[in-house]
Amino acid sequence: MRFFQHANYPFFEQRRKAYVVSGAIILAGITAMTVNVFTIGSWLNYGVDFTGGTLVQVEFTQPTTAGDVRAAFGGTDAIAVTRFGEGNAFVIRLPLEEEATVEEVSDRVEEQLAEAYGGDSFTVERTELVGPTVGEELQRKALLAILLSFALTLVYLAIRFELRFGMAAVIATIHDIVLTLSFIAIFRIEMLLPTIAAILTIVGYSLNDTIVVFDRIRENMHAKGARKLEQVTLIDRSLNETLPRTIMTSLSTLGTLLALLILGPVVLRDFSLIMFLGVILGTYSSLWIASPALIEIQRRWGLGTEAERPKRARAEHATV
Repeated sequence: MRFFQHANYPFFEQRRKAYVVSGAIILAGITAMTVNVFTIGSWLNYGVDFTGGTLVQVEFTQPTTAGDVRAAFGGTDAIAVTRFGEGNAFVIRLPLEEEATVEEVSDRVEEQLAEAYGGDSFTVERTELVGPTVGEELQRKALLAILLSFALTLVYLAIRFELRFGMAAVIATIHDIVLTLSFIAIFRIEMLLPTIAAILTIVGYSLNDTIVVFDRIRENMHAKGARKLEQVTLIDRSLNETLPRTIMTSLSTLGTLLALLILGPVVLRDFSLIMFLGVILGTYSSLWIASPALIEIQRRWGLGTEAERPKRARAEHATV
């Protein structure tokens, strides 16, 4: 990455442009969520895992794929098909039908599979009804998992670095999640358990990228002559020094996700798309959101070692 060997980009000066971009995406997401409420009845396009439905586990006598099983039902995205275990067993998730019984749904599944595969090529192992109450519990647990990750991150960074670093990292991560949810609402991506897994993975990726940048900022803050530098200059230098690592990590991850998005199975399409967007957002927030947030926290509350600097240095810093 010789192209970034002597990078000297003014990231902090460009922060307001980033704020405008983020604000526009969030506004579009809020608009999409509002439209979704009036058109589909919910903020996001919740799938069977959250709205409830019928689960049918089927065991095939011959090898097949989830895509072929979904094709037996017309290839509709309303029906989710996932492999169960390592054999030829699959779990078929169908939307909740208030007037249909479990037996009726099971019989309909058998009829459609018999037309596509033949009546002797499969057996129905089990059929279960998942009510909306289970979906609501999953939503609460998903939200709890995200909030818990924020709390643990704040504690970890407050211990390893300083409280202001933890606060800035949480702000950047919340920014990434809000933008990801905005894209999910705009494109009406179906919210399933793999979608939640993708969002939690984005949280981890974004935090990892931010911690790498913050680690370099801390090193430069304790380097010889650092007290003579303005904090904005020091942070911009840290961002430019970690830029090759940031770009290489992001490009290698995006290349893998792009291959999975194009060549991978349909069942992983939404997961791959959300991860692809999340990696871009995580890189973007590490450069233009996390570090400016760190400076703003320092300016407003004076948390950390910066508060111990001479008044003259802080006065010069405040004029930036």
